[in-house]
Amino acid sequence: MAKLTLDEWIARLKKNKSFNANAAAVVEIPARPGDWEDYPSWVSPRLREALAGRGMERLYKHQAQAVRFIRGGRDVVLVTPTASGKTLCYNLPVLQSILDEPETRALYLFPTKALAQDQMHEAHGLITDLQADIKTFTYDGDTPDDARRAIRRQGHIVVTNPDMLHAGILPHHTKWQKLFVNLKYVVIDELHIYRGIFGSHFANVIRRLVRICRFYGANPVFICCSATVANPREHAEKILERPVALLDKSGAPAAAKTFVLYNPPIVNRELGIRQSAMTPARKIASDLIDNNIQTIVFATSRLNVEVLTKYLKDKFNKTKPTDDHFVTGYRGGYLPNLRREIESGLRTREVMGVISTNALELGIDIGNLEACIMAGYPGSIASTWQQAGRAGRRTGRSLAILIARSNPLDQFLMENPDYFFALSPEHCRINPDNLLILLHHIKSAAFELPFEKGEKFGGENLEEFLQYLEEKGVLHQSDDRWHWAAESYPADEVSLRAINPENVVVVDTTDTANHKVIAEVDWDSAFTAVHDEAIYMLASEQYHVDKLDLERKKAYVRRVDADYYTDAMTYTNVRVIDSFDHHRTGGAIVEHGEVQVVRKVVGYKKIKFYTSENLGYGDVNLPEKDMHTTSYWFTIPRDRLRGLDFTPAEIIDGLSALAYTLQHLSAMFLMADTHDIDRSLGDKSGEWFVSQGKTGRVITSFSGGRPQAASGSDGARIDEFDPTIFIFDSYPGGIGFSELLYREHANLLSAARSLIEKCPCAFGCPSCVGPTLEVGKTAKEIVPKIIELVLKGEA
Repeated sequence: MAKLTLDEWIARLKKNKSFNANAAAVVEIPARPGDWEDYPSWVSPRLREALAGRGMERLYKHQAQAVRFIRGGRDVVLVTPTASGKTLCYNLPVLQSILDEPETRALYLFPTKALAQDQMHEAHGLITDLQADIKTFTYDGDTPDDARRAIRRQGHIVVTNPDMLHAGILPHHTKWQKLFVNLKYVVIDELHIYRGIFGSHFANVIRRLVRICRFYGANPVFICCSATVANPREHAEKILERPVALLDKSGAPAAAKTFVLYNPPIVNRELGIRQSAMTPARKIASDLIDNNIQTIVFATSRLNVEVLTKYLKDKFNKTKPTDDHFVTGYRGGYLPNLRREIESGLRTREVMGVISTNALELGIDIGNLEACIMAGYPGSIASTWQQAGRAGRRTGRSLAILIARSNPLDQFLMENPDYFFALSPEHCRINPDNLLILLHHIKSAAFELPFEKGEKFGGENLEEFLQYLEEKGVLHQSDDRWHWAAESYPADEVSLRAINPENVVVVDTTDTANHKVIAEVDWDSAFTAVHDEAIYMLASEQYHVDKLDLERKKAYVRRVDADYYTDAMTYTNVRVIDSFDHHRTGGAIVEHGEVQVVRKVVGYKKIKFYTSENLGYGDVNLPEKDMHTTSYWFTIPRDRLRGLDFTPAEIIDGLSALAYTLQHLSAMFLMADTHDIDRSLGDKSGEWFVSQGKTGRVITSFSGGRPQAASGSDGARIDEFDPTIFIFDSYPGGIGFSELLYREHANLLSAARSLIEKCPCAFGCPSCVGPTLEVGKTAKEIVPKIIELVLKGEA
């Protein structure tokens, strides 16, 4: 049977009546011609020749403007689409400066090791064509000791990541004297990644970098590149704390793109349940790959990546049993060699289908893919366009399909496609003066260089911090200087990414005589992915976890052929530590402040492949994890709730449903990622909380520091506490979201009521109050009454 081209495939799709019945929008984005300029006269003929040999005979207009600004010493932030040639905007002025003055040094910062390696090879290839003595090196945790010494002495361009700059370069700046004395350029790629807690840490790392540059008499030009976000200049200036020129008009040509918003059909109208986004993603990807249309599928979790990879491999292994990489998964946790192999296979078209988490969202070179399928809204407009941009480069046509899940955020976009296509992307928010984060970096900065009286570091009163650290014995004041006095190494005390820096290695024991490491799992994910009795999936292969050894940081697994996968169940309990502000509104007390969040994995579900049937449960015995963060919450006195004409169990279900709706709407209000905020229902003391058990909702008490299910029927204990809904920041220390929600309390509840009233379902669904099987059949009726009670004091 003849294979279809992408144009023919799209034409066939547009005639498919069942598909079109569920397509919320089909938008044709026209091709855009290029806008060109000649190279500036100061670019040397040999560099021009090397670039022309790579097909770059002229510059795009935005490239020409960028290199003029950079050459003139201006800090810039470039915000242009994927494949618009941002890399040349910094490689050209950097290489020309090194040709002019061989002592010139440049520091390239990328958020991931994979991206750093990719960009190093790009620069290295250009330097090879140039036949110049310019040395480019990556410097990361995998760099051997003898190579590190050579890099410090000889590296013209040092390519690294923020974590290595924080813990491996700045604390040892005396060994890097040649770099810092001659540092002329600092490149920060993927600037939009540095938001939330990671961005707040990163801004402080840049403060420390600038401080050390000043000490060595250097004042480098900062060159920032970002995906499209709402506030690129403001974000760059907040990170760099200096004025930045914005370049956001792309001169690069762009291919035509067909962008489809697809809402899977409703399979149970009464419960409002839609077909899983994974089902159409599997069918569409399978058909595209079958037609030799190279396709990337983005899934919203590592588990979904592995399940979808298994489904597609099951299909294609029947026709291509010898080619294991024709279709493959890609995510964090795969070993570096496997990831490089997959990236190379995508460039050579040996890999025709890849299923990935957002790990491939960044600018890693994976060639010219033709189609992109997103199985679920990625959580932000910026990420959606970034993922869609992985398909299609500068000519031809590409396809992007966003398949909605049943949650309120995805459904809102399907109901309002114009909102999606017209919406300005999200703001990047950071809070570099978060007291905990700032204190960590003041300690690290003091270790690097003594602080002097009158010196500035951040927006807070530095001297108060220095005096506090002196009282703690960490610093010693001599005259007008504060010197490091402790024996510890402060940069090791903090991870920039707000997660435990430790990894758990996955050890395959199938061959008892030859155990081998097959993957890594970050510390936090290990609790849900490789607990005892879990099914761990890697490149669609299934492994049974025999033992998770947290002390040795190893998970021992063996290969199995199971017909199910596992999904961990966790509980979340919140306790108020301090209230910063409060007010009474109608029938509730509204507050924001500091809370302690305790999470524990308590069990897992066994879910059958293809049918998603629940095959049973198992228990998990792992330690709790706790975090201090900031939260917005409101408490409804129990005597007010007694006035509602519902059973206690139904009231608890209604409150849980309201928490569900508020969490999803909060993400929309904040223009934040849904992962940045979380929810809980309990009481302020943390003594009671509500969780989803095996057979329904359970009210649990903390008795003797351990969770105990309340006796009696679910909801019977509502008379023992005043229910509190918490919406909290998902990062230690918080990043300011909860205060914004506290101020928007009334608007947030009004929006929730409007969403529920307009939803066409009968009893509640994932698009409004949550799945009926989780929140009960009365949730949709009771939530508006609870909102009325909260806002006006009576239902």
